[in-house]
Amino acid sequence: MSQDARRGFREVYGAEPEGVWAAPGRVNLIGEHTDYNDGFVMPLALPHTVHAAAARRDDGVLRLHSGDVPGGAFQLALDAVEPGAGGGWAAYPSGVMWALREAGLPVGGADVHITSTVPTGAGLSSSAALEVATGLALSSLYGLELAPERLARLCQRAENEFVGMPSGIMDQMASACCTEGHVLHLDTRDLTQRQVPFDLRSEGLLLLVVDTRVKHTLADGAYAGRRRACEAGARALGIPALRDVPYEELPAALGRLADEPEDVRRCVRHVVTENRRVERTIALLDAGDPRAVGEILTAGHASLRDDFRVSCEELDLVVDTALAAGALGARMTGGGFGGSAVVLLEETLAQKVSEAVTSAFADAGRLEPHVFEAVPSAGARAL
Repeated sequence: MSQDARRGFREVYGAEPEGVWAAPGRVNLIGEHTDYNDGFVMPLALPHTVHAAAARRDDGVLRLHSGDVPGGAFQLALDAVEPGAGGGWAAYPSGVMWALREAGLPVGGADVHITSTVPTGAGLSSSAALEVATGLALSSLYGLELAPERLARLCQRAENEFVGMPSGIMDQMASACCTEGHVLHLDTRDLTQRQVPFDLRSEGLLLLVVDTRVKHTLADGAYAGRRRACEAGARALGIPALRDVPYEELPAALGRLADEPEDVRRCVRHVVTENRRVERTIALLDAGDPRAVGEILTAGHASLRDDFRVSCEELDLVVDTALAAGALGARMTGGGFGGSAVVLLEETLAQKVSEAVTSAFADAGRLEPHVFEAVPSAGARAL
């Protein structure tokens, strides 16, 4: 893959890149829509990556090219890199350049060529991987030596303020900080993190990702609407964020929200119970009982479907079919409204469950889903 990035750079720009940098997509085991509520998440990096081959320029110009998008390089003067200056895929790397310069970091022009194996629109954070790969490339080219946490924060700012997507910090932190063979337990308030060993195969288990191939567009307002409901609930309760509602006090908190719209109450219930599900998952993994995590995943899906209301027919079909075929647990993962689901199962049932899901999609007249194993992989790195 890195050689493909180098070759593409040479073909587009007629020169050798100074290096190639990679950042992975991610799948979230548990902890959905909690990150922008200062809560807890548990993502793991996937082997699917974005590669950025890059070289410095001394003329104040940023050029961006993707091997997956037809056409020539997108070109922009650094002084013109500002929100609204670039649309489509180029907004993400352009936004990273803007965020670095807005932070006062000495970043100059660059030529960048992008290749990717992260499925887009699948809820696997292709945009965060693109941001982090670009940010790491620029950081390395200009000797910034940014800590992974700061790089993630800058990439989040690019997505929030430049692209206009009000996402939390999980995706960028997962891409920047995950380690091979581990799931990342992250406190999104202070970025305290713990790498939790996650070797399911040694237990005879697998975690499958099922990409429904239903593309979700989170910036269309639905994601932002859920975030506004969460913020309204926190304001009504007089707390900084929903993370500050203890699970044991949820009934009392919902009682205090009796006059709030039902969508606010539903969102509060999901976030508080989801944080609890992260706590229970950590306890089970620490106790060496990963099989019991399955029922937590399934409960999380019910909450996302019924309270947060971000599932869809295809995601529900994956979950229902996988459970009926013997899976230990399943849930949608990512922002929702399409994308992917995760399925925890015995390794011996992988083929049976995969075939059942594929057959169910065919019977329902849906596109054939993409099914693959979630292998905990390394975070962003130079190649």
